[in-house]
Amino acid sequence: MKIVIVGAGEVGFHIAQRLALENKEVVVIDKDPEALKRVSEHLDVQILQGSGSNPQVLEEAGIKSAETVLAVTNSDEANLIVCFFVSFLAPGIPKVARIRSEEYNAYREALAQDPLNITMVINPDVEVVNSVLRYMSAPDVEEINEFAGGRIVMVGKYLQPDSPLKDLRLVHLPEKIGRKRLIIAALMREGQLIIPKGTDKIKAHDLVYVVCEKKDLEQILKLFGGQVHSLRNILIVGGGKIGLGLATALDNKHYNTKLIESDPERSQYLAARLNRVIVLHGDGTDQELLEQENIGSMDMVITVTGEEELNILSCLLAKRLGAYKTLARINKFAYMSLVQTVGIDHIVSTRLAAIYSILHYIRRGRVLSIVSLKGEQAEVLEAIALETSDIVGTPLRELKFPAGALILCILRGEEVIIPTGDSVIQPQDRIMILSTRKNIPLVEKSLMVKLEYF
Repeated sequence: MKIVIVGAGEVGFHIAQRLALENKEVVVIDKDPEALKRVSEHLDVQILQGSGSNPQVLEEAGIKSAETVLAVTNSDEANLIVCFFVSFLAPGIPKVARIRSEEYNAYREALAQDPLNITMVINPDVEVVNSVLRYMSAPDVEEINEFAGGRIVMVGKYLQPDSPLKDLRLVHLPEKIGRKRLIIAALMREGQLIIPKGTDKIKAHDLVYVVCEKKDLEQILKLFGGQVHSLRNILIVGGGKIGLGLATALDNKHYNTKLIESDPERSQYLAARLNRVIVLHGDGTDQELLEQENIGSMDMVITVTGEEELNILSCLLAKRLGAYKTLARINKFAYMSLVQTVGIDHIVSTRLAAIYSILHYIRRGRVLSIVSLKGEQAEVLEAIALETSDIVGTPLRELKFPAGALILCILRGEEVIIPTGDSVIQPQDRIMILSTRKNIPLVEKSLMVKLEYF
């Protein structure tokens, strides 16, 4: 598979990094020599200096032999021009464009038609809003991801010392959980990933990844110990595109929501757009303002301004003043591994949202979606099994599946199956597979491209 990536910024770099690790042929185009130097020093991919909106550069990159083109520069207009010339030079090649402008996104159907024929438009801001809403649905977990249209969830949560699951061997899990249906997908212990076997024990402070139906999540989380907290009072700091999108999503829900915006004109605009959300003009790092708004009673403080340092400071101040949970928008990858160690509960990133959405698309036809576990030592893949697939018709215990890979869940029509060794995958089943990063190419190979997009 040859993939041409236009844009060597953070999004382009990390997509190229993922694809290079999977031995895919990648060409990265960018005008910035420093950005390309970083790519060439760290990745085994081809680089080409020039503008991706220049048709001659696209031809030099071998656009006619590419299977997919990703336009992921920081300019919506440049990405659109890339897609225009790709449509002219190589009609029929799938094109994915990163488009953030609300004005352009309002015309998604037009972008999919001649002359652009964009196959998929990625709007990272919308993806970030959806990520925040997922965290709000289960505020006490470290990670949460949805599959099968939201019916199945995988959560990562630390096991508390008072949990009834502490020191339990997984082989005895069914006796402990009764009729609750779940599977322990993975454990993270002292930074190391464990794909557990029946003889393994769950220990206090393990980060435990559980897969279950969403409707059972609240009851299952009680098994982890500690209190299960529900959200009521929400504070959003930052009224830009993401802040407005989130406030709009919460506007007619049961939350008591406040939004702080530093720009007076933007504050007036937000107040006119929102109904129940209270809009405040001020600074999210103003302690006096936060105390005046009773920050200590906030169940979650969400900071989504365009300034990462401000988001971090606002969360830390809110936490010190008594807020229960905090969530910050962070785009710098260098910050991501650090912020949670200083007390911020969750992070979201427009860059990560774009990366995961694009990887989801690239693997379409074999793997439907991609989710990385904390530390990125493993991923969860989602697929549809065809009748001709090698994984169909054989009990799971007899499958010759790569080591470090585990089938987590089977969705058959409306039936959710938490599998055992005797379970048999049938054609058109939707399956979730956990795999260590190094074995993902083997998992994809074992599926033999005999999967269709759901």
